[in-house]
Amino acid sequence: MKYLALLRSFFKASLIAELEYRFNITARILTDIMWYTAQLSVFEVLFRHTSHLNGWSLGETRVFMGLLFITDALYMMFFSENLDRLGEKVRRGDLDLLLVKPVNSQWMISFQKVSIAYIGNLALAIGWLAWSLNQIENFPWIRVPWMLLTIPISLTIVYSIRFMVSSTALYFTRAEAVNYIWYQVYRLGTRPHDVYPKALRYAVLSFIPIAFLASVPAQIILGKSGALPLILGVLLAITLLKLSTVFWRRGLRSYGSASS
Repeated sequence: MKYLALLRSFFKASLIAELEYRFNITARILTDIMWYTAQLSVFEVLFRHTSHLNGWSLGETRVFMGLLFITDALYMMFFSENLDRLGEKVRRGDLDLLLVKPVNSQWMISFQKVSIAYIGNLALAIGWLAWSLNQIENFPWIRVPWMLLTIPISLTIVYSIRFMVSSTALYFTRAEAVNYIWYQVYRLGTRPHDVYPKALRYAVLSFIPIAFLASVPAQIILGKSGALPLILGVLLAITLLKLSTVFWRRGLRSYGSASS
């Protein structure tokens, strides 16, 4: 209950801060609409020349993009800004103030700022996904509730990987190059993993499981795979979340505060 109360307080504080610059909210939504359009246009153009892309039809790819947009909006709303600024907090000493709070430091770092503007993006993403599912002939709508499990799994996996990448600032202080690598890896998750060569496909499913961002959830909801990927996704999410905590705590042991 304490953490829920804190999250509610963070949300209210973030909302007040965002409303001071309302144009920024509109600009951010418009920017992301342009990003959505650019992502969708790639596949819309490709499917003008082929009916299937390594097993994916246009309708199925639209569903994939809808799940990608939803997971991305949730990630950007809760985690992106907080984790992007972790390195800056380490260098400026702001992390010291968070570590003395009587709450879990990893949780505090991850949820301190809520990007309210992405609520609009989330609504647009849900609308696109609903339209995409409706375009698929004889789609079994009974599979939709699976999203209540697959999306949190995807979000947990992406958050855990990103948190470990951001936590390298505890070891190296300046880790901009590592963050750049993260953005390149994240881009791999914005395409169905089946379109990649076999070696890369294996990598995004196991070694760097960014395929769970949207590709695997889309296969589950569309009935293109069985229950095994879902079970593996749950285990993977739990394992990576635990690893992120271990990585964070070990980093804190070697962390020298700005005041020391």
